[in-house]
Amino acid sequence: MFLPLGASFLAALILGGVLLQIFATDQLAEENEPRRRSTEAVAAALNNALSASDNPRQTLDAFVHSLDTSSDIQFRSVEAGPVLPPKDDLRKPHGVPRWFIDLLVVHDTDTAFPVMIDGRRVGDIVFLQDMSADLFEKWIGFLALASLLAVLMILTGTIAYVMSGSVLRPLQDLGEGLTRIRRGDYTSPIPVRGPAEIRQGCEEANALAATLAQLSQDNRDLMHRLVSLQDDERRDLARELHDELGPLLFSIRAGTIALTETSQPMGHLGNSAQDLLQSVEALQQTNRRILDRLRPLYIEELGLSRSVQTLLRNFRKQAPHIVLTDKIDPDLSGIGEPLAQTVYRVIQEALTNVLRHANAGNAHVQATVVDKTLVVEISDDGGGFPADNVFGRGLTGMHERVRALSGSLSLLRVDERTYVRCRLPAQTMRDTPSPG
Repeated sequence: MFLPLGASFLAALILGGVLLQIFATDQLAEENEPRRRSTEAVAAALNNALSASDNPRQTLDAFVHSLDTSSDIQFRSVEAGPVLPPKDDLRKPHGVPRWFIDLLVVHDTDTAFPVMIDGRRVGDIVFLQDMSADLFEKWIGFLALASLLAVLMILTGTIAYVMSGSVLRPLQDLGEGLTRIRRGDYTSPIPVRGPAEIRQGCEEANALAATLAQLSQDNRDLMHRLVSLQDDERRDLARELHDELGPLLFSIRAGTIALTETSQPMGHLGNSAQDLLQSVEALQQTNRRILDRLRPLYIEELGLSRSVQTLLRNFRKQAPHIVLTDKIDPDLSGIGEPLAQTVYRVIQEALTNVLRHANAGNAHVQATVVDKTLVVEISDDGGGFPADNVFGRGLTGMHERVRALSGSLSLLRVDERTYVRCRLPAQTMRDTPSPG
């Protein structure tokens, strides 16, 4: 903003200098013209007096002695003229810079008129133009003009800065507020200030943020309800599988064992019974895995911390080639559902991906509470994830569950390691009721 004002100030000074050079120079010449004419009249009168005098030389000497050394009119003899003051000293008053004098220089200001005796030129009447007062006056005027322009520039710049600030600052606040809204932050209101149009825009943006905040909360409540209903359905299904299918499989297994013991001498029938027993045991293991995937019932009995430790022990048995380390906060056992289910599922799904897809040599599991935030992190040194497939089907489902609890789930690749990071509000540990 001040750059155009500075350029305008410089242009005004240049224009002022041009106008001074055009008009002030002619004005100085016109102001000294009467003095030049007076000098010419003095020279003419002296020549007339010398021509009428009986002793012209004596008359001339008397005239020369009558001249004041500080006068603008001086006599310069042809043989040896008097010592004249330097021309620059007559034109350069104290305090006026050289460039300003050069700007206003009046050429041929020293005018000489010949003095004649008996038709012979004996000297000149010289008019020494002293422009010091005029130059000083012009310099003061130039300084006054420059000062006025500077004051006007500063005043105009200050007014423009204040006026633009009163408009730009509210616009900046509005832009920053809209950026926060775009990023999902609806809690920080935009200051309402500035002109009426901008104030109206800020009020509308705040109203939009309030509406989006309510919709976001409603969406989280709906997702939370859906997750709770899903957990209820899984719990009922797991209970039915456990209560109905479990006893049937146990009964079949018991009968098969009895059949195996009684049919050992019968050869081929004993082998078939043995194969049937293996199939029943495999079916029981499959049923337990399904039950664990649907709902790890022992979370309610053991708590989250011990349940996660059990999950890690089972992982070590399934993948002895992967070095698994962990840091599990014992206080996690105090949290309720569905938060406990979500934490357990995130760890379970991440370890499943490590086992199936990562081709990793080591992995680390961490679940702690840091600054009122529950942080879950699973990392491995495997090959990472495809660039076009950040979340698989399992982690996508976990992402929805985490969002329903106002948390975040991210998948990162840092320093040749893959990180699954989950952050959940710690207050959810206290406020979330158990479904059902």
